[in-house]
This record gives sequence, structure tokens and C-alpha cells, in this order.
Amino acid sequence: MITRFFIGILLGSGAILPGISSGVICVILGIYDKLINSITGLFKDFRKNFLYLFPIVLGGIVGVFLVGNILKMLFIKYPLQTNFCFIGLILGCIPCIIKKVNSEHHFKLRYLFFTLISFIIGYVLVIIENHLTINYSDNLISPPYLILSGFLMSLGVVIPGVSNTIILMCLGVYPIYLHAITILDINILIPMGFGLIIGSIVFLFVIKVFFKYFYMQTYYSIIGFTLGSILILYMPLSFNFAGILSVLLLILSFILASKLENVT
Repeated sequence: MITRFFIGILLGSGAILPGISSGVICVILGIYDKLINSITGLFKDFRKNFLYLFPIVLGGIVGVFLVGNILKMLFIKYPLQTNFCFIGLILGCIPCIIKKVNSEHHFKLRYLFFTLISFIIGYVLVIIENHLTINYSDNLISPPYLILSGFLMSLGVVIPGVSNTIILMCLGVYPIYLHAITILDINILIPMGFGLIIGSIVFLFVIKVFFKYFYMQTYYSIIGFTLGSILILYMPLSFNFAGILSVLLLILSFILASKLENVT
């Protein structure tokens, strides 16, 4: 339970950090499909699924309001080192995912096509995000619009590698979202949270259907999206202390991620 609480903290942090999606963190920790099954099957075995999800949800709340702000500070003060830590975690989780998926189903070369397509989509999203201007208009912050924003934001929570940032930036509410978290503005957070919950449930059921009928194709697409998220995090390196430290942190986080496949 304590382990799942800390996992929830990481998931909550991923909900507010640019370039990091909660879905990617789920993949890194090897709980993505297990989490989907627990949420979509909550009432089939309520006690079991509730006990599994409760510490994750509780940790997620803590992550959004506490650890997320700490990580945000690290991204601002030490962007190179922090980004390369996340790159190492992402790269380290990929072999674990491939091993797990291929042990359950027979690999076919055509599955790599799905990885390539989703990677290209991720790359295009990076280009779009890098050229977006963060601004908003006061006439876009009505409750229905905030509910819609939360609903669409859930795509970034459910689909690994799809950044919450780009969705909220496209909708013009990213600054409002960050400011509301800082001051706990319930007038913003409640409608967005409502839309987020509804959207997450809807898209989780969609993903579950894909897992049921297109398991390998779906997971290899997830791998492509996950690899694409590296492009959001990558920063040019220089041969100095910061650059060397960043590479060392990447290696250490890669090793750590490779040891996490049995964490849950």
C-alpha cells in the first residue's frame, strides 16, 4: 500500500509537469494495464479494486499539490539534469515492457509499424508544442469550457506520451490550470476535475477494448508514444559539469527503471 501511495504521488506530479504524462509514469512503473483493469472493473470486485486504487488516488492528490510543485522547481532550476533523469527512466522501462508483452503474446514484425506511427505522431506533437504560445482569453474560462478542458486533458493522462501540456495549451487554459493549483482555486479545479474524471473513465474503457482485441498493436503503439515523449525532454548537452552529471543521472535512472518491473 505504501508503494502504491508513492506511485500515486508520481502520477499526480505527472499531471502538472510539461512534457510528462501520467500515462508514461504508469508505463515506467509497469502498472499501466493493471491500473486500467482496476478502474474499469471497479464494481466487479469492488473491495479488491478499491483497496488497490485508494492509495494511488490519495498519493495522486498529494503529488499534484505538493511533489508536483517540487518537481516543477527542479525543472526550472535544474532542467538539464531533471530532464535527463526522466529520459533515463523512460529508456529503462522500454526493455521491461517489450519483455512483458512478448512473453504473453507472440511477436510479429508488423507490430513495429504501430510503434513507428505513434512515434511520428509524438514527434509532430513535440513540434506543435514548441511553437505554441501560452496565452488565454478571459472569455474561455466558463465552467462548461473548463469541464471540456478537463475532459480532453484526460487524453494526456490515459495515453502515454501524449502531454497534458499541449492539450491545455491548445485550449488556452494551461496558465489558468497552473495558477489554480498554486492557490487552490476550487472554481477552476472542480469543473476541470469533473471533466478529467469523466474523460478518464471514457478513454480508459476505450483503451481496455483495444487491449482486448488489439493487445499487441496497442502496446507497441504505447511504446512509440512513450519513446516520442523523450523528444519533449531532450536538451542539447555541453561537455561541462552539468552535462556530465546529466549523463550520469540518465545512466542511474535507466538502471533504476530496469529494476522496477516487479515493484507492484
